[in-house]
Amino acid sequence: MTQSLETLTRALLDAAKKAGAEAADAMAVDGRSVSIDVRAGQLEQAERAEGTDLGLRVIMGRRQAVVSASDIRPETMAAMAERAVAMAREAPEDPHVGLADPSQIASDWDIAAFELSDPTPEPDPAALENDARAAEAAALAVKGVTQVQSASAGYSARRVHLAATNGFSGGYARTDRSLYAVAIAGEGRAMEREHDGDSRIFQADLRTAQDIGQTAGERAVAMFGARKPPTGAWPVLFDERIAASLVGHLLGAVNGASITRGASFLRDDLGKLILPEGLSLIEDPHRPRATGSRPFDAEGLPTRTRAIVENGVLIGWTLDLANARKLGMQSTANAARGTGGGPSPSTWNVALTQGAQSREDLIRDMGTGLLVTSLIGSTINPNTGDYSRGASGFWVENGQIAYPVNECTIAGNLRDMFASMRPANDARPWLSRVVPSILVEGLTLAGE
Repeated sequence: MTQSLETLTRALLDAAKKAGAEAADAMAVDGRSVSIDVRAGQLEQAERAEGTDLGLRVIMGRRQAVVSASDIRPETMAAMAERAVAMAREAPEDPHVGLADPSQIASDWDIAAFELSDPTPEPDPAALENDARAAEAAALAVKGVTQVQSASAGYSARRVHLAATNGFSGGYARTDRSLYAVAIAGEGRAMEREHDGDSRIFQADLRTAQDIGQTAGERAVAMFGARKPPTGAWPVLFDERIAASLVGHLLGAVNGASITRGASFLRDDLGKLILPEGLSLIEDPHRPRATGSRPFDAEGLPTRTRAIVENGVLIGWTLDLANARKLGMQSTANAARGTGGGPSPSTWNVALTQGAQSREDLIRDMGTGLLVTSLIGSTINPNTGDYSRGASGFWVENGQIAYPVNECTIAGNLRDMFASMRPANDARPWLSRVVPSILVEGLTLAGE
């Protein structure tokens, strides 16, 4: 990390001590981003943003307060510290707040091994515009595409540094390069909209504009003429593009904040079978070139690979220090935070065990049912696991895709859905959530 951000966090801590803080941690974040939007062959919007943000958490006994600012002048940092100490003195007591013990904090990581920052120069705005134009042109070249709603290219670079009065100090840099296109087939009420895109840490890994635009166009054309599917109980295949949402619901249910509130349908299932035997969900925060990778969490604890679910059995919760203390457990080094708030549990990179069959094999095996490629809206009861979402995709008959469908609702219970899920082998390995297409039996469809 550059000295400048480290200096800022140290200055914040010094100001907090001078103001009377008993303990504190400080975060400094700086970054820049460029985004280009193209529409109808013309530049529609170009934005560039740069800035530095500071966050300070002060602890007074068992009380804490967080303040933030985007002004790095010394007088501003002094005012932040004084305000934070005053706020902490008036905050309600929480017996679980506190920094990590010095024996717990991370040290001696090899940030280069994580490959979180592309060393190549920042792309020129003209290069981003050319990529967006090329994606739009590729989508329009697909027969049946009537217009491209948007084509966007972007770049961002961000640096983070965290320091605390327990002796922790560390930081890292991240880059991101993205390209997206949204294509439309048809007109008026008969319009169907679909998209494609890619986001990578390294420019060299990004898919081509031609591929992204063409795929968006082909997806839109494939959905043209969609109608409602029949109502009933059918197997549902969640396409790889949206299957990670199911895993997201599982991750939310095992989040320590949900467990301590009692607001999770899995709160009594630690050590129990929740997925089919043979399926595991592994978190790996050290995977190179993955957006969820990091050497330490937002409380300075060293991250590590761990099993959330192993061979179908729920192994553990996702915990930061405070929620771990509430449960009488140890933190899993999953604290996340921004400059404007305190730590809370979050997951890093996760991967679900892939199956032996392709998506096409599962389509064949499901016989008649729904292939879901898009989800809209959400009614999820975190206490019971009841699940209901709007969906669109393709109706499958006799193991073959028959026609596109939209305006339908799928419903079930997440506990039952987890127990019956059957994964394909088509997960994209570079994503933060590596989740293949998932077949779930016996969901209720509300269509015609």
